[in-house]
Amino acid sequence: MYLHLGQNTVVPEDTVIGIFDLDNSSWSHITRNYLSEAEKNNQLISVSDDIPKSFILCGGKTLNTKSTIYLSQLSSQTLLKRSENESFS
Repeated sequence: MYLHLGQNTVVPEDTVIGIFDLDNSSWSHITRNYLSEAEKNNQLISVSDDIPKSFILCGGKTLNTKSTIYLSQLSSQTLLKRSENESFS
């Protein structure tokens, strides 16, 4: 199954490690540093030109695969509902 992140971006559900609300999680300097490092390493992909509301951490099936972070204009709650609803997967 796949998870639609917005615009024309879909990812396999089995690669999704976590869906995070950007407003709540970006209070921590650790999260801000993590996102900044991901951007420097070209691991951060913005799905939309709109202001992002969530970020999705995706990883490969092996430990050697780099993780990818997607910034989405959709809220974490919307993405969670999509992942739980088979008609959107």
